[in-house]
Amino acid sequence: MAEVTARDAKLIQYLNEAYGKERELETALQAHITMTTRTPYKKRLQQHLRETKDHARRVNRRIKELGGKAEAIPAVPDRAPDALGEAAAAVTTAASRALAAAKGPLHAIRGTSNAEKMLKNAKTEYFNEFEEIATYKAIETLAETVGDRETQRLARAIRREEERMASFLERQIPTLTKAVAQTEIPASERRTRGGRKRQSTSRARSTKSRSRSARSGSTARRSSSRRRSKTGSSSRGSKRS
Repeated sequence: MAEVTARDAKLIQYLNEAYGKERELETALQAHITMTTRTPYKKRLQQHLRETKDHARRVNRRIKELGGKAEAIPAVPDRAPDALGEAAAAVTTAASRALAAAKGPLHAIRGTSNAEKMLKNAKTEYFNEFEEIATYKAIETLAETVGDRETQRLARAIRREEERMASFLERQIPTLTKAVAQTEIPASERRTRGGRKRQSTSRARSTKSRSRSARSGSTARRSSSRRRSKTGSSSRGSKRS
């Protein structure tokens, strides 16, 4: 087997980081889907789970094409003996998968209501999407720098899918937050501040309107009085003549 070049070794390292994250998120997304009751949100998570599995397959294939082996988190020194390196990689991979599997039950108990669980999950997913976007942007840039167009195209395509998912979550978070308020905060408390503000604004406007009307009426009365005074003076002057 041909020796892996420094160029390809670095690409394999970065691709393995992406591969590990995709595999981790498969488990998290499956747990989140079971907790999600909002149909549009659930359907989008199911779609993204399929995308995530596809990303892992495509990244795995590219790693093999470059002469590497897909591992969840390659945290082994480059010059470690082969046997030690493989053992350490296997332990690291198993630990990563165990951690991802453990997150599902933990996410199931987060929040005080189902609405809040979905909101917290969405915030976690949003965070993860941007981590993936950064990872694929780095792969894309590295591949472009070393002239690997195939890896560059792969990273760009996956990054764009992650960006679309991040945009969806950004729109979803306000909706989920409002659902938490409606679920956990009494309607009277949700309306109080807004109602008082509207009432205060209405009263202020009414007061200003009455004040303007009063000033206008006062001005009109003074003008009328002045006109009558002038008319009376003119009449008295005519009589004297």
